[in-house]
Amino acid sequence: MDKTNAEDAMKELTMLLMYLSRFSERDRFSDGKDFYAWKGYDFDVINGLDEEDYIRQGSHPSRTKSVYITDIGINYAKELMKKYGIEDWG
Repeated sequence: MDKTNAEDAMKELTMLLMYLSRFSERDRFSDGKDFYAWKGYDFDVINGLDEEDYIRQGSHPSRTKSVYITDIGINYAKELMKKYGIEDWG
């Protein structure tokens, strides 16, 4: 595997952790295809992921404690899982 610089690693690993710790609000979304993650990560990284449309923080980012993982973000996380050799939950 090629080396990754620290800035890219923070972005990639944050996205991976958000995806792996994802949850859905089954009460509202019966199909469970809408995924959210807690945003207990570096805010600069989270803002960058939001700007690239991998996640959405909502209209009041400073007040929300979770983010929505977009379809683009899910695909990006799955690519990263392959890159790092990580299996998804069974």
